Amino acid sequence: MKLQEPKTLKALAEFLNCEFVGDPAHQITGLNEIHRVEDGDVVFVDHPKYYDKALKSKATTILIDKEVECPEGKGLLISKFPFDDFNRLTKHFRPTLFMHGAVGESSHIADSAQIYPNVTIGNNVRIGENVLIYPGVVVMDYTIIEDNVIIGANSVIGPNAFYYKKKESGYDRLHTCGNVILKKNVEIGAMCTIDAGVTASTVIGEGSKLDNQVQIGHDTIIGKNCLLAANVGIAGCTELQNNVTMWGQVGCASNVVIGENAIVLAQSGISKSLAPNKTYFGSPAKDIRLMYREMAAIRKLPEILENM
Repeated sequence: MKLQEPKTLKALAEFLNCEFVGDPAHQITGLNEIHRVEDGDVVFVDHPKYYDKALKSKATTILIDKEVECPEGKGLLISKFPFDDFNRLTKHFRPTLFMHGAVGESSHIADSAQIYPNVTIGNNVRIGENVLIYPGVVVMDYTIIEDNVIIGANSVIGPNAFYYKKKESGYDRLHTCGNVILKKNVEIGAMCTIDAGVTASTVIGEGSKLDNQVQIGHDTIIGKNCLLAANVGIAGCTELQNNVTMWGQVGCASNVVIGENAIVLAQSGISKSLAPNKTYFGSPAKDIRLMYREMAAIRKLPEILENM
């Protein structure tokens, strides 16, 4: 999430009532969690296991629970509870806005868009030319829908990211301040859910098609001309490169990359990144040629056992 105007390291430290390390005038231009950080961003880290990753990331300000050596050109915000203070920042700079009607404030809908009855459109939404949205759809705040997109009935675009921190008192949600971007010529089936990015964007690439009842997790990037059949479920922070096909009921873990032109057959489970230009099957998903050999070997087991 980019800030409307840059803030200084000192200003954010005063807002959080915490100590800081670095140039007081050090500039901060955005807030992001670790998977999507960019130059100028604040990122939080609250476990020594991830200190190095955060400090060496593209983020130029680190909200951290211990004073450590500060990398050159960066700044530190020293907090007892980085997760909570990161939430304070995101809620302050992008608070949840209540709606009082079917269309929220500061939203723009192109004149050529066709919006059926019983559609709810949030605040700061942009809807392009020739978009078609069927009844019951909910489009959440800050969603961007480019030209010629179709959204099937009762789909929800941009609900809160499924991102929690476990505490003794229960689970605390990381405040969602990202959005969803549907690129040109995307088609979304009925009853799909596409979660907003936690602090950045979940993106469905140009020309991609989603069947009914597909779930896309936060911060996932889907490339151009991908095809996802019914009941596909993709966890957060996953990347599907261009022209990926996933058939019905494929499940995909988080933080993996599915290579260009990959095909994943029905009911497969993806636990790690998959190379491009191959067909996969099984759980965990493997190259289809290997899976066929394994299945053929398993069919021979009864005969082998009889002859032992």
